[in-house]
Amino acid sequence: MALSRQADPGLFGPESVSWRVLREATVMIGGVRALLLHAAHPLVVAGARQTGMYERDPWRRLERTLRLTFTVVFGTEREASAAARRIDEVHGGIHGIDPVTGMRYDARDPELLLWVHASLVTSFLLFERLTIGRLDDRGRQAFHEEQLRAVEPLRLPRDRVPPTIQGLQAYVDGVVAGGVLRRTDGTASVAALVGDPPAQVPRRRLWRIVSFLAFATLPPPVRALYGVEHGRLDELRLRALCAGMRLDRPIMPPRLRFIAPAILAGARLRGEPVRVADAGLFLTDRRPR
Repeated sequence: MALSRQADPGLFGPESVSWRVLREATVMIGGVRALLLHAAHPLVVAGARQTGMYERDPWRRLERTLRLTFTVVFGTEREASAAARRIDEVHGGIHGIDPVTGMRYDARDPELLLWVHASLVTSFLLFERLTIGRLDDRGRQAFHEEQLRAVEPLRLPRDRVPPTIQGLQAYVDGVVAGGVLRRTDGTASVAALVGDPPAQVPRRRLWRIVSFLAFATLPPPVRALYGVEHGRLDELRLRALCAGMRLDRPIMPPRLRFIAPAILAGARLRGEPVRVADAGLFLTDRRPR
């Protein structure tokens, strides 16, 4: 890639592990899996319910959240800073008493932020391993450490996050085993959104596969919480789909293999006048390559 000297690489840049992992469309299935993990936590889902996410066009609200998240990764430093401030501002208005548990929730609570963050990082890395498989243990640790830079502006102190990727996975396993996760009305709403998304969802014809992979890769207790059965044939299907994705990936054109924020970030580095902050998840025309 011929880079413009004036181009702003953002927080990470094209040589980072974060760019190499999060540009891949198949890794985004991990984001759907993480959404299911988030929705299984009653205090996280209480905050989402307060925003009206489940009642007023839930897909568009989710898409806006994802756009802000990937702007932090692929945008310029100014775009990333503005996106992080916007996410934190939204979090600042989300607090109250959860009607299910009677417990207080606050979207700026470091414990809830850690669950959201850990679910995303471990889910992205899971789908990197299943559908790409290029990261070794050092690369996975580097991704974990880079992602701390993205989440620090959201008021998650670095010392609250396990320092190793193994420790982060152990934290997720502990929450799953600890009994805090449960099925609520909000959980059911997210399950319905993932299982049968609205017509405007990009690449909806592939969504049945996305939905299957997101549910099938959940930890068994969380799959059970969602009422998802997973037998031997389901496991064989999971392995076959992931193996097929690994084989197809090298021959796919960039506009199908990579998400739009990553493609636009590459175009910006070549000096083209584009804005990652304006992008959806996938390209709708053929301008940047």
